[in-house]
Amino acid sequence: MNPLPCCLCRSTNLLIRGALLFSVGVFLALVLNLLQVQRNVTLFPPDVLSSIFSSAWWVPPCCGTASALIGLLYPCIDSRLGEPHKFKREWSSVMRCVAVFVGINHASAKVDFANNVQLSLTLAALSIGLWWTFDRSRSGFGLGVTIALLATLATQLLVYNGLFQYTSPDFLYIRSWLPCIFFAGVITMGNIGRQLALYEYKFIQEKMHQD
Repeated sequence: MNPLPCCLCRSTNLLIRGALLFSVGVFLALVLNLLQVQRNVTLFPPDVLSSIFSSAWWVPPCCGTASALIGLLYPCIDSRLGEPHKFKREWSSVMRCVAVFVGINHASAKVDFANNVQLSLTLAALSIGLWWTFDRSRSGFGLGVTIALLATLATQLLVYNGLFQYTSPDFLYIRSWLPCIFFAGVITMGNIGRQLALYEYKFIQEKMHQD
């Protein structure tokens, strides 16, 4: 079999996966950020509210780009470690994971807790529960924690520079539960990325057999 068409096919599939992950990230960012703005959890300066979704224009593309990178990174790390992820590898499980992630965001914005500590602990438990239910891999947990911490740091820098703010910050300009949301989002996009990679692998294998 000629390796050039195979390589071209892999590159094309990689771009398609990246585009799909970017689209999912943008969509989730628009929906979830709208929820946060409506509940006055986050506030943007009036001059940056330039979209019909009441969100700064740069938020969805940034989330889309991060989602694409995370979704492509997870299966790559699995391959490098020689530990292919085989736990609950079906689309129904991925859709449930997305639903739980949206539910965690909904809880952070709409459910009233006695204090921020109780809210943060609850969301931390829900996020770890999401990982345990839909992932359970050490690499997934490690990447989730690492990326969540980096994303939290980036958010702190954005808030510090006045690009947006939280109405009731309780931890270094931000909300203390934010890392939990980021962790759940990383696990969710990682699962989507793994499922897309599995679908691509099966597609390539079938094509090779046909040729």
